[in-house]
Amino acid sequence: MKNENLYKLPFANVYPYYIAKAEKKGRTKEELDTIICWLTGYDEKGLQQQLDSKASFENFYTEAPQLNPNISKITGLVCGIRVEEIEDPLMQKIRYLDKLVDELAKGKAMEKILKK
Repeated sequence: MKNENLYKLPFANVYPYYIAKAEKKGRTKEELDTIICWLTGYDEKGLQQQLDSKASFENFYTEAPQLNPNISKITGLVCGIRVEEIEDPLMQKIRYLDKLVDELAKGKAMEKILKK
């Protein structure tokens, strides 16, 4: 998928896959939402509004209240690419969330996922 197509894809279309990935490994939707809110600064109401409005990935991140100041502590590989080395800022934000969801699904403690 080209980046432009991904950027226009509604975040709400991918969200159920994030939930399924977490729940398949015994984690919860609430834990996933905590991670998303930690990363983007949305509260539960704001996140739900983004889902209900079918905001694109681009708008989801553009309208995010405030990216977490510890975002640079998210490191590692997603799809064989180091997230900290991705040059496209929007793609990097998308992959940061992918990395956090991967860590959740691998059973990592929430404190470590949230870089506390």
